[in-house]
Amino acid sequence: MSVKVIVATKNQGKIREIKSIFNFDNWEILTMKEEGLDPEIVEDGKTFEENSIIKVRTVREEYLKQKPQDYVNYDKVYIFADDSGLEVDALNKEPGVLSARYMGEDTSYHIKNQNIIDRLEGVKEEDRTARFVCSIAAIDMEGNETVVRETMEGYIGYKEAGENGFGYDPIFMLPEYGLTSAEISMEEKNKISHRGKALRKMMEVLLNKSDK
Repeated sequence: MSVKVIVATKNQGKIREIKSIFNFDNWEILTMKEEGLDPEIVEDGKTFEENSIIKVRTVREEYLKQKPQDYVNYDKVYIFADDSGLEVDALNKEPGVLSARYMGEDTSYHIKNQNIIDRLEGVKEEDRTARFVCSIAAIDMEGNETVVRETMEGYIGYKEAGENGFGYDPIFMLPEYGLTSAEISMEEKNKISHRGKALRKMMEVLLNKSDK
C-alpha cells in the first residue's frame, strides 16, 4: 500500500521525527514546501485541536486545487499537522495555543521564559505544574479526519537550564529526571515527549483503520 503524507510544516526537525516513527518503505513523507504548497493558514482556533484541523483542511484544499489528479497515484494520501504549546496551571493555562506568539513571535524564548518565571515568583513547586500539549490532525482526500492529543507533564523551574532543547524546554522540569527537557538527550526526549507520543498514537490509529 503506497502512502503519501504531506506535513503542514517547514520544520525539518518535525519531519525527521515523523519519518522515524512512520518508518515504512512505502510511505513518502514530505513538507508542504517539498510538495510545492504554500497556502495562507490562519490559526485562529481556540484549542490545539481546532488549530491542527484548520491546518490540514487548508493544505488539503490547496493540494486538491493545485494537483487534482496526484492523489490517484497512491493508495492513500494524508495531510498531517500538529499544534502544540505549553500550559502553565498557575497562569490559567497560559501561554496555551498562543505559545509560539506569546509576547510576539519575534521575541526571544529567553525573554519569554524569564517572563513566565517572573510571573511565578513566590509560587511553590507543587503549584507550578505545567504540561506540553500536542494535537496532531490527519485528513485524507475523502475528507475523513483523525485527531489525537498527548501531553508531557512537569512543572516550571526557577531558572533556565540545558542546551538540548528549544522554546520553553529550558524551564520545563521533568520530575522523573530532576532535569529540564533541555537537559536530557533528544533520543530520551522523543520517547516521552508530547509530540512523540501523539505521533505514535496517530500511527496506531491509521494502521488500525487501514487493516479494516
